[in-house]
Order: sequence, then C-alpha cells, then structure tokens
Amino acid sequence: MHLLNHRFRHFIVTNIKPSLILQFHTSQSKTTTKPSFPNHQTPKTPNPDHEQLTLNQSTILETLSCYNNDWKRAMDFFNWVESEHGFIHTTETYNHMIDILGKFFEFDLARQLIDEMPERDHTTFRVMFKRYASAHLVQEAIDCYNKLGEFSLKDETSFLNLVDALCEYKHVIEAEELCLGKESKDEKFKDVIGSFEMGTKVYNMILRGWFKMRWWGKCREFWEQMDKDGVCKDLYSYSIYMDVQSKSGKPWKAVKLYKEMKKKGIKLDVVAYNTVIQAIGVSEGVDVAVNLGREMVELGCEPNVVTYNIIVKLLCENGRVREAYKVLDKMSKRRCAPNVITYHCIFRCLEKPNEILALLDRMIDSGVSPNLDTYVMLIRKFGRWGFLRPVFIVWKKMEDHGLSPNEFVYNALIDALVEKGMIDMARKYDEEMLAKGLSAKLRPELVKGECDD
Repeated sequence: MHLLNHRFRHFIVTNIKPSLILQFHTSQSKTTTKPSFPNHQTPKTPNPDHEQLTLNQSTILETLSCYNNDWKRAMDFFNWVESEHGFIHTTETYNHMIDILGKFFEFDLARQLIDEMPERDHTTFRVMFKRYASAHLVQEAIDCYNKLGEFSLKDETSFLNLVDALCEYKHVIEAEELCLGKESKDEKFKDVIGSFEMGTKVYNMILRGWFKMRWWGKCREFWEQMDKDGVCKDLYSYSIYMDVQSKSGKPWKAVKLYKEMKKKGIKLDVVAYNTVIQAIGVSEGVDVAVNLGREMVELGCEPNVVTYNIIVKLLCENGRVREAYKVLDKMSKRRCAPNVITYHCIFRCLEKPNEILALLDRMIDSGVSPNLDTYVMLIRKFGRWGFLRPVFIVWKKMEDHGLSPNEFVYNALIDALVEKGMIDMARKYDEEMLAKGLSAKLRPELVKGECDD
C-alpha cells in the first residue's frame, strides 16, 4: 500500500475499488511509460496474473476523477484498464478523459481521442467548448463547432452548448456579438448561427454571463434590451435578474420582481424561491424569510438543502444560533440532509471551542465530510483565539480522513503557531510545505529566526 499517494488514500476510504488502484500503481511502478493511445479496436486480452475484477463504467469514471489533477496518470490508467483488463471504453469514459486532457490544455490529445471514439455525443463537444472557453481560446471553440457536421452534431443543441460555454467562462462580449451583434448577420457567421432562433434561451445565457462577470450596469441594460427585442421573459430570466439585484446590494428590488412574477402568474420553482428568501431575509428580516419558506411549502414547492442553508445563515447572522440548530435537526427528519455549507454557516457564529469541536464530530458522524475550507476556517478561528490544542485536534482529524493540507491550511496553522511564539514548530511546517512545492507566506519572524541561527 506504500505505493499509493495521497489522492488514493481518500479514494480507498470511500471504498472505490482499492484493489484496482493498487494493481494499476503496482504495474506503473514496474514499467514507466509515456501516455499513449492504444488501438481501441483491438484491446489486449486481460492478464490472467491479475486479480479478476468486475469493471464497469461507474468504477472507471470514479477512478478517473481521482486523477483530475494529473492528466498523465489519468491517461495511463485509461489505457491500462483497456490493455490489461480488456475494458471497452464507453462514450462517457471517453468524455471524462477528454475533459481531464482539456483541463491541462492537451487539446491535440483530446482531439485524437475524439477521432478514435466509436461514438460521440453532444456531451463530447460540450466538454471541448467548455475547455476551449476556459483556456480563452474562443476562435478554437467556434472552429470546433463548425466541424461538427462531420459527426452529424452541428445542430441547435450544440450551438446552445457553445454559447453557454462562452458565457460560463466570461466571454460574454464574444457570445453576444456572435448571437446578436452586427457580425452575426455577416456571411462568415451564417455557418455558425445557421437558422437558429435567438430566443429566450440565448438571451438568458447572455444575461447569466453578465451576472457571472458582476457587470451590474450591463445586466440592467441587457434586461431592458430583452423587452425592446420582444423577448418573452420566463422563470429563468426572472430568477437570474432577481439574483443580480440581490447580489448587487438591492434586495428590495429582487422582492419587487418576485411580486411582479406573481402578478404575471409565473409559477416559481425552488431556485427562484431561494433567491427571494435570501433577498427578503436581508431586506425585511429572517422571520419574513421563514414565513415565505412556509408559503413555498404550502404551494407545493419542496425546499432543498440550499433553502435550509439560507435560513440557517440568516438565523446565525441574527444571533439566533439555537434556532439554527433546530433547523439542522429538522433537515435530517425531512430527508434533506445538511451539507458542508450548512455546517459552515453555524461554525462561523460559534464562539466556544468545545461547541465547535462537538459540531465537527456531529458533522463527521452524520456522514458529511469536511473539506479543506472547513479545516482552514476552524484553524484560523482557533488561532485568532490563541487556542492551539483544538488546532491540532482539527489537524489530526483532517489527516485521519485522508486529506492532504494545501497552502491555505498550512498557512493557517503556521500563523497560529507564530502568534503563540512557537517559531521552531512554525518553521518546521513552513519547510514541510515548501518541500511539497506549496507557496508559503513571507513571515519576518521565521526569516529572523533563520538569520539568528
């Protein structure tokens, strides 16, 4: 088991085919090969010396997820399960591998995989659009769309996926120009937009794009443009713009939009209600927000974990922690399990170390796994208070759950140690994080200590 690195310690904790991973790492330790593409049409016969494993798509996808940050190892594993175990990759496993390659800008390898796939679907190219847009390769994303005729996938679904990817990764100017600008009427863009109608869906994507960029003035301008262009605003349009008003510091305007929706007879879904509950809680108080939550249930719209999280956060911000605990209890009874964010809301307002540690234990016992943000928050909190014992209790829990600290966790710990004057121990952790290639903060106390030596 010493061959397994940190990524797989967590993997084994979650019981996802540890024997498969161990076999892979053992085979890789014997023979180090460069990432290559096997002949997908004629996979090798499974090696009889290996333990016989029942491989399925779900197992392969979960294993690939563990290599999200290491494309070479992911590619090796992708090839290995085919060559050593005879696994025939599905469209879904190809798509996941292509996504990992795109994340690291390995677009040549991604395109090579696409060419070798037995079958492609809209998801295949949605992944490519997303990765091109995240790499700010807008023209490459458009070129990729233009070639979809080769696979009989150059249709409205693919076009909407392209626009959505551009807006998601803050290329809204290009998306708006492509769909609605003067250039969209030019000959060179006719091949791109075809005869597709630039209706509510496209406008909603662009509105959401401006929202993600937090260009509030542009959001307002585009909202008004929708009326001028005769676009019919739907539930999604209103949900986005209510979020715009709430996030831009005008929650009362979000509430006004909510009332406008009700007058128009637009039936709200849980996403829209969540936005209004948040806005009305800020503008009119938590009790009004709770009442709106009750109204939501009476109208047949079931709250989700986000709804409860908003209520918990509002209660905590108003110092009503005991009531927040009651909501936490109610969530479990109503089969709407709390998540990491639920617990974070309560952690932020607790002021006693024992209460925090007890809530952390409850969180873990209930099956909710703390993430690195949880540990950073708690270590910083204890560090500010000058309590080192709970800092190390939290650190040990993090290690016991197979999580490797990142630079934020290390820096939080080192700050706490420096604050208590434990310079030698702080320097030890500082050196440890540097050895892992993580970025340490420049601390005069540690530099001075080194000079004194």
